[in-house]
Amino acid sequence: MGMNSIPSAERVHIGIFGKRNSGKSSLINAMTGQRLSIVSEVKGTTTDPVQKAMELLPLGPVVLIDTPGIDDEGALGAMRVGRSLQMLNKSDMALLVLDAGRKVTEEDKALLARIRAKKIPCMIALNQCDLFTEQEINRQIQETKQKLGEEAAGIQILPVSASSGYHITELKEALAGLLSEEEPSRRIAADLIIPGKLTILVIPIDKAAPKGRLILPQQQTIRDILEAGGACLVVRDTELSQVLSSLEGQVGLVITDSQAFGAVSRIVPEGILLTSFSILFARYKGELEPLLSGVGALEELKDGDRVLISEGCTHHRQCDDIGTVKIPGWISAYTGKKLHFSFTSGGEFPSDLSSYGLIVHCGGCMLNAREMRYRIACALDAGVPITNYGMLIASIKGILERSLAPVRGKQ
Repeated sequence: MGMNSIPSAERVHIGIFGKRNSGKSSLINAMTGQRLSIVSEVKGTTTDPVQKAMELLPLGPVVLIDTPGIDDEGALGAMRVGRSLQMLNKSDMALLVLDAGRKVTEEDKALLARIRAKKIPCMIALNQCDLFTEQEINRQIQETKQKLGEEAAGIQILPVSASSGYHITELKEALAGLLSEEEPSRRIAADLIIPGKLTILVIPIDKAAPKGRLILPQQQTIRDILEAGGACLVVRDTELSQVLSSLEGQVGLVITDSQAFGAVSRIVPEGILLTSFSILFARYKGELEPLLSGVGALEELKDGDRVLISEGCTHHRQCDDIGTVKIPGWISAYTGKKLHFSFTSGGEFPSDLSSYGLIVHCGGCMLNAREMRYRIACALDAGVPITNYGMLIASIKGILERSLAPVRGKQ
């Protein structure tokens, strides 16, 4: 990924939902002016969710999610429906597509109820309206509202046509209007910079590091500091001691990769603020407090407890992989308990979490904020404590309070 690319996790995710042959894929093609989705008269052409990052004016950088029909049939169809519903957890807004030629069903109503329950901003596109007169369209809009009942309260129903382009521009403008007023802009590290002082980013370069590039949180942190007019220096943990000695009195903040937390904390003098990328991104996405609450469960683990280690991305596992090797080893050594570890990656996340005593999640840099909040909420609903790599490692190394000091009072 280039430094100027907009990462998918930072884009607005728009989920397009509806029954088979309601015109979801055709509508995506009409909105984008491209053939991004395969269109066919055969029901169920879209068999898996398809995600496409692109620019969609006036919204800007978005990810469009084309989903299988919610009325798919059979055992395989049920799995496809499950994948569609899972996409709700990624969606910052939802577009429910109804076919103007078909009556609203209980499936449509149930899907809308599910969208509302998740508090996802939503609107309805009544597709294929080019086949009807204006009077017939108005009647269908009223019938749709009546059939959907209270679930449709306050939701805009816009008549459109993917084939003729009718109201496609208005549809994109309406989706842009669904975005609530932006929260006060969050910063990753810019508000932590000490004027007149350097910020050092510690990035280990070992065999697990990606060849020829920095990972996403490191890129974003550098950009955030530069945009604020700050100066940062990037070093490996193996050169940190030498660099600090040569810059005595000039460094105000050190941000480290979590897996080097222990060694870095021993090198960085107490007078210099120290934290990790993982902690900064938990704050950036509004997840700091719930993840901080979960780290205390380390002390409560018992023999036989199950611990879930979950990562938001997929990558080639190394022999000393942080998620599957290092963290289980550190937890076992710290607690002295015989624990059972389970592992998930990418979009996989268990629907039933009740059997776990603790969930340890990665920083979630490849997940958008809504999906990460969803995972945290699932854990809390199940009564299972959840924390992230950085907080867990800092706690095990005995430096959690020190690593939180830079962000205290600045959430």
